[in-house]
Amino acid sequence: MSKARKSAFGIIGGSGVYDIDGLVHKRWESIVSPFGKPSDELLFGELEGHQLVFLPRHGRGHKIPPSEINFRANIDALKRAGCTDVISVSAVGSLREHLKPGMFVIADQFIDRTFARTKSFFGSGLVAHVSMAHPVCSRLGDHIAAAAQEAGIEAMRGGTYLVMEGPQFSTLAESELYRSWNCDVIGMTNMPEAKLAREAELCYATVAMITDYDCWHPDHDDVTVDQIVKVLVENADKARSLVRHVVPKLGADTEARACPCRAALQHALITAPEARDQQKVEDLGAIAGRLLSK
Repeated sequence: MSKARKSAFGIIGGSGVYDIDGLVHKRWESIVSPFGKPSDELLFGELEGHQLVFLPRHGRGHKIPPSEINFRANIDALKRAGCTDVISVSAVGSLREHLKPGMFVIADQFIDRTFARTKSFFGSGLVAHVSMAHPVCSRLGDHIAAAAQEAGIEAMRGGTYLVMEGPQFSTLAESELYRSWNCDVIGMTNMPEAKLAREAELCYATVAMITDYDCWHPDHDDVTVDQIVKVLVENADKARSLVRHVVPKLGADTEARACPCRAALQHALITAPEARDQQKVEDLGAIAGRLLSK
Protein backbone atom coordinates (compact mmCIF):
# COMPACT_ATOMS: atom_id res chain seq x y z
CA MET A 1 0.00 0.00 0.00
CA SER A 2 1.26 3.45 -0.88
CA LYS A 3 0.46 4.93 2.52
CA ALA A 4 -0.80 3.77 5.87
CA ARG A 5 -4.49 4.27 6.49
CA LYS A 6 -6.58 4.16 9.61
CA SER A 7 -8.45 0.86 9.88
CA ALA A 8 -12.00 1.02 8.60
CA PHE A 9 -15.16 -1.01 8.10
CA GLY A 10 -16.17 -1.60 4.49
CA ILE A 11 -19.70 -1.74 3.09
CA ILE A 12 -20.41 -3.08 -0.40
CA GLY A 13 -23.86 -2.33 -1.75
CA GLY A 14 -26.12 -0.01 -3.68
CA SER A 15 -26.52 3.75 -3.49
CA GLY A 16 -29.28 3.53 -0.89
CA VAL A 17 -26.94 1.96 1.64
CA TYR A 18 -24.38 4.72 1.96
CA ASP A 19 -26.80 7.64 2.37
CA ILE A 20 -26.70 7.33 6.17
CA ASP A 21 -27.75 10.00 8.67
CA GLY A 22 -24.81 10.90 10.86
CA LEU A 23 -22.11 10.02 8.33
CA VAL A 24 -19.67 12.93 8.40
CA HIS A 25 -16.41 13.96 6.77
CA LYS A 26 -17.56 12.34 3.56
CA ARG A 27 -15.31 12.25 0.53
CA TRP A 28 -15.10 10.22 -2.66
CA GLU A 29 -11.64 8.91 -3.46
CA SER A 30 -10.27 6.94 -6.40
CA ILE A 31 -8.17 3.92 -5.40
CA VAL A 32 -5.66 2.59 -7.91
CA SER A 33 -5.47 -1.20 -8.09
CA PRO A 34 -3.09 -3.41 -10.09
CA PHE A 35 -6.11 -5.57 -10.89
CA GLY A 36 -7.85 -2.89 -12.91
CA LYS A 37 -10.56 -0.34 -12.20
CA PRO A 38 -12.93 -0.83 -9.26
CA SER A 39 -16.67 -0.38 -9.80
CA ASP A 40 -16.48 3.22 -8.63
CA GLU A 41 -14.65 5.59 -6.38
CA LEU A 42 -14.87 4.74 -2.69
CA LEU A 43 -16.84 6.90 -0.29
CA PHE A 44 -14.95 7.53 2.94
CA GLY A 45 -16.79 8.79 6.00
CA GLU A 46 -17.03 8.67 9.76
CA LEU A 47 -19.96 7.40 11.81
CA GLU A 48 -19.87 7.95 15.57
CA GLY A 49 -16.09 8.08 15.49
CA HIS A 50 -15.66 4.96 13.35
CA GLN A 51 -14.16 5.01 9.86
CA LEU A 52 -16.41 3.61 7.11
CA VAL A 53 -15.67 2.95 3.45
CA PHE A 54 -18.54 2.41 1.00
CA LEU A 55 -18.19 0.83 -2.43
CA PRO A 56 -21.11 0.90 -4.92
CA ARG A 57 -20.86 -2.64 -6.32
CA HIS A 58 -22.47 -1.77 -9.65
CA GLY A 59 -21.18 1.80 -9.75
CA ARG A 60 -23.28 4.84 -9.00
CA GLY A 61 -26.38 4.67 -11.18
CA HIS A 62 -26.09 0.85 -11.45
CA LYS A 63 -24.00 0.85 -14.64
CA ILE A 64 -22.17 -2.50 -14.30
CA PRO A 65 -23.92 -5.88 -14.69
CA PRO A 66 -22.93 -8.72 -12.32
CA SER A 67 -20.71 -10.59 -14.78
CA GLU A 68 -18.71 -7.45 -15.60
CA ILE A 69 -17.95 -6.37 -12.02
CA ASN A 70 -14.21 -6.28 -11.40
CA PHE A 71 -14.41 -8.17 -8.12
CA ARG A 72 -10.64 -8.39 -7.72
CA ALA A 73 -10.18 -4.64 -8.07
CA ASN A 74 -13.06 -4.00 -5.65
CA ILE A 75 -11.65 -6.19 -2.88
CA ASP A 76 -8.10 -5.00 -3.47
CA ALA A 77 -9.27 -1.37 -3.28
CA LEU A 78 -11.09 -1.99 0.02
CA LYS A 79 -7.96 -3.62 1.47
CA ARG A 80 -5.84 -0.68 0.30
CA ALA A 81 -8.37 1.68 1.88
CA GLY A 82 -7.62 0.12 5.28
CA CYS A 83 -10.72 -2.08 5.62
CA THR A 84 -10.51 -5.00 8.04
CA ASP A 85 -14.20 -6.01 8.07
CA VAL A 86 -16.50 -5.98 5.03
CA ILE A 87 -20.28 -6.28 5.04
CA SER A 88 -21.73 -7.16 1.66
CA VAL A 89 -25.34 -6.09 1.11
CA SER A 90 -27.17 -7.53 -1.90
CA ALA A 91 -30.67 -8.00 -3.25
CA VAL A 92 -31.78 -11.63 -3.66
CA GLY A 93 -34.77 -13.78 -4.50
CA SER A 94 -36.23 -16.21 -1.98
CA LEU A 95 -36.28 -19.96 -2.57
CA ARG A 96 -38.31 -20.68 0.58
CA GLU A 97 -41.92 -19.92 1.45
CA HIS A 98 -41.04 -18.71 4.95
CA LEU A 99 -38.39 -16.29 3.67
CA LYS A 100 -40.59 -13.44 2.58
CA PRO A 101 -39.84 -10.22 0.67
CA GLY A 102 -38.50 -7.65 3.10
CA MET A 103 -36.66 -10.20 5.24
CA PHE A 104 -32.87 -10.33 5.52
CA VAL A 105 -30.78 -13.51 5.49
CA ILE A 106 -27.33 -13.45 7.09
CA ALA A 107 -25.98 -16.18 4.83
CA ASP A 108 -23.28 -18.53 6.07
CA GLN A 109 -22.87 -20.78 3.02
CA PHE A 110 -22.67 -20.34 -0.74
CA ILE A 111 -23.04 -22.50 -3.82
CA ASP A 112 -21.08 -20.88 -6.63
CA ARG A 113 -22.68 -21.40 -10.06
CA THR A 114 -20.83 -18.55 -11.77
CA PHE A 115 -18.52 -19.36 -14.67
CA ALA A 116 -17.43 -16.13 -16.38
CA ARG A 117 -15.51 -14.44 -13.56
CA THR A 118 -11.92 -14.39 -12.37
CA LYS A 119 -12.09 -16.00 -8.95
CA SER A 120 -8.63 -15.64 -7.42
CA PHE A 121 -5.86 -13.12 -6.92
CA PHE A 122 -3.39 -15.98 -7.33
CA GLY A 123 -2.39 -18.04 -10.35
CA SER A 124 0.59 -19.10 -12.45
CA GLY A 125 3.78 -17.87 -10.82
CA LEU A 126 2.25 -17.58 -7.36
CA VAL A 127 -0.17 -20.27 -6.22
CA ALA A 128 -2.28 -20.26 -3.06
CA HIS A 129 -5.18 -22.33 -1.75
CA VAL A 130 -7.40 -20.89 1.00
CA SER A 131 -10.10 -22.76 2.88
CA MET A 132 -13.69 -21.90 1.97
CA ALA A 133 -15.38 -24.50 4.18
CA HIS A 134 -16.87 -21.67 6.22
CA PRO A 135 -16.94 -18.83 3.69
CA VAL A 136 -18.04 -15.97 5.92
CA CYS A 137 -16.87 -14.58 9.24
CA SER A 138 -19.05 -15.98 12.03
CA ARG A 139 -17.95 -13.22 14.43
CA LEU A 140 -19.08 -10.57 11.98
CA GLY A 141 -22.31 -12.47 11.29
CA ASP A 142 -23.10 -12.57 15.00
CA HIS A 143 -22.71 -8.80 15.25
CA ILE A 144 -24.99 -8.29 12.25
CA ALA A 145 -27.63 -10.58 13.75
CA ALA A 146 -27.56 -8.70 17.04
CA ALA A 147 -27.75 -5.37 15.24
CA ALA A 148 -30.72 -6.55 13.16
CA GLN A 149 -32.59 -7.55 16.30
CA GLU A 150 -31.92 -4.17 17.91
CA ALA A 151 -33.07 -2.39 14.75
CA GLY A 152 -36.27 -4.42 14.57
CA ILE A 153 -35.31 -6.04 11.27
CA GLU A 154 -36.65 -9.53 10.60
CA ALA A 155 -33.54 -11.53 9.77
CA MET A 156 -32.60 -15.19 9.62
CA ARG A 157 -29.17 -16.12 10.95
CA GLY A 158 -27.62 -18.62 8.58
CA GLY A 159 -28.67 -19.83 5.16
CA THR A 160 -27.33 -20.91 1.78
CA TYR A 161 -26.97 -18.35 -0.99
CA LEU A 162 -26.94 -19.76 -4.55
CA VAL A 163 -24.90 -17.41 -6.75
CA MET A 164 -25.88 -17.63 -10.41
CA GLU A 165 -24.08 -16.04 -13.35
CA GLY A 166 -26.92 -13.97 -14.77
CA PRO A 167 -27.81 -11.46 -16.02
CA GLN A 168 -30.96 -13.44 -16.85
CA PHE A 169 -32.98 -14.89 -14.00
CA SER A 170 -33.49 -18.63 -13.46
CA THR A 171 -35.68 -20.95 -15.46
CA LEU A 172 -38.38 -22.70 -13.47
CA ALA A 173 -36.44 -25.99 -13.74
CA GLU A 174 -33.28 -24.32 -12.38
CA SER A 175 -35.19 -22.71 -9.55
CA GLU A 176 -36.68 -26.04 -8.52
CA LEU A 177 -33.23 -27.66 -8.75
CA TYR A 178 -31.74 -25.10 -6.38
CA ARG A 179 -34.63 -25.62 -3.98
CA SER A 180 -33.91 -29.36 -4.03
CA TRP A 181 -30.33 -28.50 -3.01
CA ASN A 182 -31.75 -26.79 0.12
CA CYS A 183 -30.66 -23.34 -1.03
CA ASP A 184 -32.44 -20.46 0.68
CA VAL A 185 -31.84 -17.42 -1.51
CA ILE A 186 -30.52 -16.73 -5.00
CA GLY A 187 -28.54 -13.79 -6.34
CA MET A 188 -25.77 -12.82 -8.74
CA THR A 189 -23.14 -10.88 -6.83
CA ASN A 190 -21.54 -12.59 -3.83
CA MET A 191 -19.22 -14.88 -5.76
CA PRO A 192 -16.33 -14.58 -6.29
CA GLU A 193 -16.56 -11.64 -3.89
CA ALA A 194 -16.51 -13.89 -0.80
CA LYS A 195 -13.62 -15.99 -2.13
CA LEU A 196 -11.53 -12.93 -2.86
CA ALA A 197 -12.29 -11.43 0.54
CA ARG A 198 -11.00 -14.62 2.14
CA GLU A 199 -7.80 -14.45 0.07
CA ALA A 200 -7.42 -10.82 1.15
CA GLU A 201 -7.70 -11.89 4.81
CA LEU A 202 -10.75 -9.71 5.32
CA CYS A 203 -13.55 -10.55 7.72
CA TYR A 204 -16.51 -10.79 5.34
CA ALA A 205 -20.22 -11.33 5.84
CA THR A 206 -23.27 -11.20 3.61
CA VAL A 207 -26.62 -9.56 4.23
CA ALA A 208 -29.02 -10.92 1.61
CA MET A 209 -32.06 -8.65 1.29
CA ILE A 210 -35.06 -10.47 -0.16
CA THR A 211 -36.97 -8.50 -2.78
CA ASP A 212 -39.26 -11.23 -4.19
CA TYR A 213 -39.78 -14.95 -4.58
CA ASP A 214 -37.89 -16.62 -7.39
CA CYS A 215 -39.95 -17.97 -10.31
CA TRP A 216 -40.78 -21.22 -8.46
CA HIS A 217 -43.49 -19.50 -6.45
CA PRO A 218 -47.00 -19.96 -7.94
CA ASP A 219 -47.90 -16.34 -7.17
CA HIS A 220 -44.67 -14.91 -8.60
CA ASP A 221 -46.30 -13.70 -11.82
CA ASP A 222 -48.75 -11.62 -9.81
CA VAL A 223 -45.96 -9.45 -8.39
CA THR A 224 -45.74 -6.05 -10.07
CA VAL A 225 -42.68 -3.89 -10.68
CA ASP A 226 -44.14 -1.28 -8.32
CA GLN A 227 -44.30 -3.87 -5.53
CA ILE A 228 -40.69 -4.91 -6.07
CA VAL A 229 -39.50 -1.29 -6.12
CA LYS A 230 -41.41 -0.67 -2.89
CA VAL A 231 -39.57 -3.59 -1.24
CA LEU A 232 -36.22 -2.34 -2.59
CA VAL A 233 -36.80 1.09 -1.03
CA GLU A 234 -37.88 -0.42 2.28
CA ASN A 235 -34.86 -2.75 2.27
CA ALA A 236 -32.52 0.21 1.69
CA ASP A 237 -34.01 1.92 4.75
CA LYS A 238 -33.45 -1.23 6.79
CA ALA A 239 -29.90 -1.60 5.48
CA ARG A 240 -29.02 1.91 6.61
CA SER A 241 -30.47 1.20 10.02
CA LEU A 242 -28.53 -2.06 10.19
CA VAL A 243 -25.26 -0.29 9.45
CA ARG A 244 -25.95 2.33 12.12
CA HIS A 245 -26.54 -0.40 14.70
CA VAL A 246 -23.69 -2.73 13.74
CA VAL A 247 -20.85 -0.20 13.51
CA PRO A 248 -20.60 0.44 17.28
CA LYS A 249 -20.51 -3.31 17.87
CA LEU A 250 -17.65 -3.75 15.46
CA GLY A 251 -15.78 -0.88 17.02
CA ALA A 252 -16.13 -2.36 20.51
CA ASP A 253 -15.08 -5.89 19.52
CA THR A 254 -11.85 -6.65 21.37
CA GLU A 255 -11.57 -10.10 19.77
CA ALA A 256 -11.43 -8.87 16.19
CA ARG A 257 -7.64 -8.85 15.88
CA ALA A 258 -7.49 -12.57 16.68
CA CYS A 259 -10.16 -13.53 14.12
CA PRO A 260 -8.96 -16.48 11.96
CA CYS A 261 -10.13 -14.67 8.80
CA ARG A 262 -7.22 -12.28 9.21
CA ALA A 263 -4.72 -15.12 8.90
CA ALA A 264 -6.37 -17.04 6.05
CA LEU A 265 -3.20 -17.02 3.96
CA GLN A 266 -0.91 -18.17 6.75
CA HIS A 267 -0.51 -21.69 5.34
CA ALA A 268 -2.03 -21.10 1.88
CA LEU A 269 0.95 -20.00 -0.20
CA ILE A 270 2.35 -22.98 -2.10
CA THR A 271 4.91 -21.57 -4.52
CA ALA A 272 8.46 -21.57 -3.18
CA PRO A 273 9.83 -18.04 -2.56
CA GLU A 274 12.59 -18.41 -5.16
CA ALA A 275 10.07 -19.53 -7.81
CA ARG A 276 7.56 -16.72 -7.34
CA ASP A 277 6.77 -14.37 -10.20
CA GLN A 278 8.00 -11.00 -9.00
CA GLN A 279 5.34 -9.03 -10.84
CA LYS A 280 2.65 -11.05 -9.07
CA VAL A 281 4.41 -10.48 -5.76
CA GLU A 282 4.30 -6.75 -6.42
CA ASP A 283 0.65 -6.81 -7.51
CA LEU A 284 -0.30 -8.71 -4.35
CA GLY A 285 1.30 -6.15 -2.04
CA ALA A 286 -2.00 -5.17 -0.42
CA ILE A 287 -3.54 -8.62 -0.43
CA ALA A 288 -0.63 -10.74 0.83
CA GLY A 289 2.12 -8.29 1.60
CA ARG A 290 2.42 -9.32 5.24
CA LEU A 291 3.64 -12.75 4.08
CA LEU A 292 5.34 -11.93 0.78
CA SER A 293 7.52 -9.23 2.29
CA LYS A 294 9.16 -11.67 4.70
